[in-house]
Amino acid sequence: MKIKLELFGASKDFSKESIIEFNLKEKSSIKELRQEVLKFIDNNLGGNKTYKKIVSSSAFCSEDNNIIHDNYKINKEQKFGIIPPISGG
Repeated sequence: MKIKLELFGASKDFSKESIIEFNLKEKSSIKELRQEVLKFIDNNLGGNKTYKKIVSSSAFCSEDNNIIHDNYKINKEQKFGIIPPISGG
């Protein structure tokens, strides 16, 4: 199934586009999506350690803007957002 990942904040540096598409098996979890994003970084961004750290510490949100956890099961093609941590000044 096709999953679209919308990039926000520091994750916008992962691609020239604002969305990256992934193909996942039915009933994959957000944890599996996170692993696919890490593979994307390995394959397309030279395994950039900073980007990988961003993915590891980022939250994911659903199309209806709810924060979702790693065990959330994806049961249809949809769009998610990756929300990197931010720090204030």
